[in-house]
Amino acid sequence: MGSRLKRIWNRAKYAAIGAAIGAGLGGLISRNAASTGAGLGALIGATAGEKRADVGNLVDKVNKERKGDA
Repeated sequence: MGSRLKRIWNRAKYAAIGAAIGAGLGGLISRNAASTGAGLGALIGATAGEKRADVGNLVDKVNKERKGDA
């Protein structure tokens, strides 16, 4: 349950950051580009958050297994 919440939180966090960066960069060009940039940034951010959570869960799992063997 905790890993699922962590994945959801990371996706939301990185999607929001990606949307803000994309909108900011697109806003330098035009209002329409800001909207498109926000959408693309959110998509990229959510994907990055998903991958990062998977790697974090794998590292936690390996650490727990190492502590169990020691």
